[in-house]
This record gives sequence, C-alpha cells and structure tokens, in this order.
Amino acid sequence: MTRAVVFAYHDVGVRCLRVLLAHGVTVPLVVTHSDDPGEQIWFESVARHARWHGLKVITPGAAEDSELREQVRAARPDFLFSFYYRHMLSAALLATAPRGAYNMHGSLLPKYRGRVPVNWAVLRGESETGATLHAMTAKADAGGIVDAQAVPILPDDTAVEVFRKVTVAAELTLHRSLPGLLAGTTVLRAQDPSQVSHFGRRTRADGAIDWRLGAAAVHNLVRAVAPPYPGAFALAGGMPLRVLRSLAVPGVGAGAARPELRWIDGDVRAVCHDGALRLLEFELDGQPLDAPAFHARFGAAPLTLENGRP
Repeated sequence: MTRAVVFAYHDVGVRCLRVLLAHGVTVPLVVTHSDDPGEQIWFESVARHARWHGLKVITPGAAEDSELREQVRAARPDFLFSFYYRHMLSAALLATAPRGAYNMHGSLLPKYRGRVPVNWAVLRGESETGATLHAMTAKADAGGIVDAQAVPILPDDTAVEVFRKVTVAAELTLHRSLPGLLAGTTVLRAQDPSQVSHFGRRTRADGAIDWRLGAAAVHNLVRAVAPPYPGAFALAGGMPLRVLRSLAVPGVGAGAARPELRWIDGDVRAVCHDGALRLLEFELDGQPLDAPAFHARFGAAPLTLENGRP
C-alpha cells in the first residue's frame, strides 16, 4: 500500500488531498498551517477535511525543525506531496520519500515560478494559466514536470475566479497523473530554461493604482487584487478611493489631460489618457457607492484622480 505525507493548505490542498485518498493512497500524516488571525480566510480548511477522514494533522511553525523531520520519517512515506503549502521543504525532508516528492504549482511552469502566480498572471494580462505537478528540488518550482492543465483567463475575470479554475485544474492534473506515479511509469519533462519567469510575494501596498499606466493596466490591477484580496486604491478629489470591480471601456476618454472620476451616461467612469473604466463596485471616502449615489452627491462635476499612496 502506497504511503504519502502531505503538506497542504488552501483549496488546492483540500482538493488534492481528497484525490490522493480517492486513489487509495494511505496518508499517515498531514502537515498544514494554523490560520493567521490577521488574514481573511475565504478558503477551505485542510485540517478540517483531514480530520474528517481520521488523518493525523500537525501545524508546525514557519521554521522547519528536527522534530518535524522525525515525524515525517516515522510516517514512512513513499512519496511527499506539497499542495499550496507556504514553505519550501528542505533537502533533508525531500530525502525521506524514496519514491519522490512532488509539488502542485498554480501556473503553467516554467512561467510564473514563485509566489501568488495567479494574481501575477491576471495583473500582467495573461489569457491563460493553469496548474503544474512537478518534482520538488532544492530550487523552488524548478523540477521536472509530471503534467499540467491549462485554464483560460477571460478579460474580466478576477484573481479569485481564476484561482477557482486553477483549483479544478490541479485536481484534474493530479487525478490524471497519479496512476503513473504509483506504478512508477511517469517520465518527467524538463522545464525549458528560456521560458522561465519568476515573481515574488505581493502585499496590500501593491494595490496602489498608477493612473499613468492607462486603463488596461489599471483594470488588470483591479482584477488581480479584487476581493477577497484587499482591492486597488487611489485618491479621487482628495478622498480615498477603493476600486473593487471594473470594466474596461476602450477609447472612451482617450487624450484626457488628467485622470478624472466622473458620472457619464449613467455610469461612474475613471477616465485615463487612453481610455476609461466603468467602476462597477467601489468605495469613496470609506463609503460604498453606486452610480446613482455618486451622481446625487457629486453631479456631473469630475473628481481629479491621483495615484494610490502605499
């Protein structure tokens, strides 16, 4: 009977853990994270699902220690799997699994190695991303590829909508790949070094809008940081503006001398030098507004837009 120790968190962790169990893999140990009280938890709990299945769960801290390594060794794994676990596994840990250690990454490797790949892909206006199962090595996201599944990114998809697609892609990829891994017939595909791109972590401050970049870039930022992420922010008429959902209106307002927020034809639009955005959901001066409420308060007078200040 094949045994696997699973390092997992988030929705991808839940779905992939359940795939392993469905394929008859014995999971003697699940390693996950304690939820951060300062983080908005909008995703499923690996710990809860693991306990539903009667699995042993531990939540070590960020620093890997000898006690964790000993618990993993004691579980006698054939494989290690990492599914959206937030820390890299050391070479000593990887060596505890004689049949290999594999990670599920939320992009089409070798593109978008590193942190929050879905958010970065949306921010950069990609039309597709996906999930990749690959061998873990000492270098992050660099190991040979087992399999991958692409998903589309539609022009108005937010990051969380894309992440839900990637979660399904991860489940499909693991389900398709497991028989070969368990049988020992999988042949890894090397990553193309000419296609590698790498991105770092993002913080709330990265939601600051720079109107000089134009309507398309601002729209991509809004999509990339839309709730449940903190949202994109700027100033309008000197008041804090938080943009939660937008639609691009190409060409409208092109050539504007300065970026402005104004009521136009029943919509609230952020007018840039090369086009405009319809603001579908937004907050101004801390208050949620819609188009009628904006018009009642400001009429047709434009509000000057300034860049966000981290």
